[in-house]
Amino acid sequence: MSNPSPAIQPAEPILEVNNIEVIYDHVILVLKGVSLTVPRGGITALLGANGAGKTTTLKAISNLLHAERGEVTKGNIVFDGNQVQNLSPNDLVRSGCIQVMEGRHCFGHLSVEDNLLTGAFTRSDGQSAIKQDLEMVYEYFPRLKVRRNSQAGYTSGGEQQMTAIGRALMSRPKMILLDEPSMGLAPQLVEEIFEIVRKLNEEQGVSFLLAEQNTNVALRYAKYGYILESGRIVLDGEASALRENEDVKEFYLGVGGEGRRSFRNVKHYKRRKRWLS
Repeated sequence: MSNPSPAIQPAEPILEVNNIEVIYDHVILVLKGVSLTVPRGGITALLGANGAGKTTTLKAISNLLHAERGEVTKGNIVFDGNQVQNLSPNDLVRSGCIQVMEGRHCFGHLSVEDNLLTGAFTRSDGQSAIKQDLEMVYEYFPRLKVRRNSQAGYTSGGEQQMTAIGRALMSRPKMILLDEPSMGLAPQLVEEIFEIVRKLNEEQGVSFLLAEQNTNVALRYAKYGYILESGRIVLDGEASALRENEDVKEFYLGVGGEGRRSFRNVKHYKRRKRWLS
């Protein structure tokens, strides 16, 4: 008699966000009990319209809220087995979690290579290791090697996004929080950047939490997704299942039962009724 196959164990989480609330200026409640998990070595998408709370969620994880008069008032955040909501952003980067901000935020007056090298400021493993990682970044982003001496502020939007991701890689992260990587980029460049994200995930083992409005492309590269609306998680599931979900098709992919539709034309009360039913 053959033995039954062992059950497949779920991947160990590298990030757990547990029922957090975020308040700005002591009065404005922005996140209302958000919980999510990112498995180690996984790509997870955080989806939603502009203003849903995606960027605030990432900033809560990376401890960048205080610069904007925001704070996590409830819940906790666990990264790599340790609670991190009280760490400084520098200490969080040293622990292996770094955010690539929306809008790229390169140092425009520095060269592309100098921008990349700023990502290694927390490291203490010597110039040889840093130089080796710089060459690794150039392997993933060959366009940056060509532009290495160019002033970053005069490079294209796609090149600046590559520079921002490459700079994050120079910190040797275990996880990257990537905020709106497709914003303002041509579709071909978006595909190129997401392909590089996939390669980094598969070849370097870097985990990713992607905050994206471009639901279509995010769900093709992520394994799991969460949809935020008005500061709450309203839906989550395997990316393949979310792609086939009728509400997601109608409201975030622009395709409904009556053909292609605009999300803006759907009445808000109808949307809320569906999510909450």
